[in-house]
Amino acid sequence: MTLAVEVLRMLADPTRLQMAGLLLDEERSVSELAAMLDKPVPGVSQHLAKMRMARLVTSRKEGTSVLYRVENGHVRQLVLDTIGHVEHLLDQVPAHHRSGEGSA
Repeated sequence: MTLAVEVLRMLADPTRLQMAGLLLDEERSVSELAAMLDKPVPGVSQHLAKMRMARLVTSRKEGTSVLYRVENGHVRQLVLDTIGHVEHLLDQVPAHHRSGEGSA
């Protein structure tokens, strides 16, 4: 149970949750993420290091760049479910309902 709490604690940070969302479908570099989030590169890099330690993201080198992505389907589903749940709480129509997948 302690590990589950740590994983959720990692995603409880707004910046890390945003980063996880941005890494769901595409690999991105630290500088790309920093620009998209309007955050300094060193801070984004620190968040990614924590996320790697929690095995929420994985990385690979491509030339001189390091690209990050969500670690696996379980992490992807956790992020999607979290965002979807919040959209329901805010009385918004979640993306999975707009596309005709699932029921209201």
